Amino acid sequence: MSILLVDDNLINLFTLEKLLKSSGYEDCIPLNSSKDLLTYMRTPAHAKNVDLILLDIMMPEMDGLEACRQIKAMNHAKNVQIIFVTALEDKKKLVEALDIGGSDYISKPLNKTELLARIRVALRLKKELDWHTEHDKKIQIELNLASKVQQNLLSTPFENEQLKIDVSYCPSSNLSGDLYYWYRLDENRYAIILLDMMGHGISSSLICMYISSVLRETINNIVEPVAVMTELNRYMSILHSETDNGIPYYFTGIYLVIDTKDKTIEYINAGHPAGYLTLDEKTVQPLSSNTMAVGFFDKLCAIKDKVHYENDFQIVLFTDGVLEAIHADEYIAEEKIKAHCSHHWICPNTVIDELLPPDQQLNQTDDMCVILIQG
Repeated sequence: MSILLVDDNLINLFTLEKLLKSSGYEDCIPLNSSKDLLTYMRTPAHAKNVDLILLDIMMPEMDGLEACRQIKAMNHAKNVQIIFVTALEDKKKLVEALDIGGSDYISKPLNKTELLARIRVALRLKKELDWHTEHDKKIQIELNLASKVQQNLLSTPFENEQLKIDVSYCPSSNLSGDLYYWYRLDENRYAIILLDMMGHGISSSLICMYISSVLRETINNIVEPVAVMTELNRYMSILHSETDNGIPYYFTGIYLVIDTKDKTIEYINAGHPAGYLTLDEKTVQPLSSNTMAVGFFDKLCAIKDKVHYENDFQIVLFTDGVLEAIHADEYIAEEKIKAHCSHHWICPNTVIDELLPPDQQLNQTDDMCVILIQG
């Protein structure tokens, strides 16, 4: 722990240093100007050991206020506490000193008891800030690991002579509430599902991982859309019974089974934004919601729809975060997406670029996912 003492008056520096050392603060470093202070603080190896700066306001060349501004702009020194030592009685200057990042001030001539009390308060605050900073770093490391685990649970793009599946996935934070999965069931059939958990962030991502743990087995063993969604609803009911905190956990989702031999697409849309099916690059039809969101009720009344196709088809699925990013009015956003689906997507970069320019994809408040299926 170091305390920097900054004053252009050498007598003041000597007096202050002697006072602090006699009170048990041995690691005091006297500096004669704001420039000396900034030179010292610009070196992270020095700054990391500094807990407190006692800074005179009135100094030649650069005053203490400007020095404080520059120190608070240094990322490695943001937690350092600054107590202004001043003979000024100008209240506006003192208010400015606190507004720019000073934690306190004390007036000259110094009162030893008052000074030591303010120093103790400042050092306690620095210790708490350092603890929170270190704690936040540990949490961020854990969140990054959780994010990697979550992303590894997601399916990767797929392509063969029958089907091509591509995806864009843009979580709003480290952890996402969107989940997607596809699987080749046999030589001609493919199962594809896109889910969007309530909310976003840690709680929705945990529910995502809970559902993900049973999703693969459920789809691989059951396959049939109504039975799959009914089983997922059963798992959500188990979650409700085990948590019992009054929060209605649920997710929207759209589940497809594509049969390239029979040329059929079976699907259930459980409260999810309508995907768009384009047949032979001509007709665009919505895969509209036909079932309640999964988890709302103990029993799910699931309804399956079936579409036949002759030649080529294209399906675009997305989560509601994409709608919100395109336009605040959901109807307008849906019409824009539908218009984009009237042609065959090439997607030289990422799938979501077809709907949103890259700059509009940044800083969104909700998770975004777009899946492109072409057959």
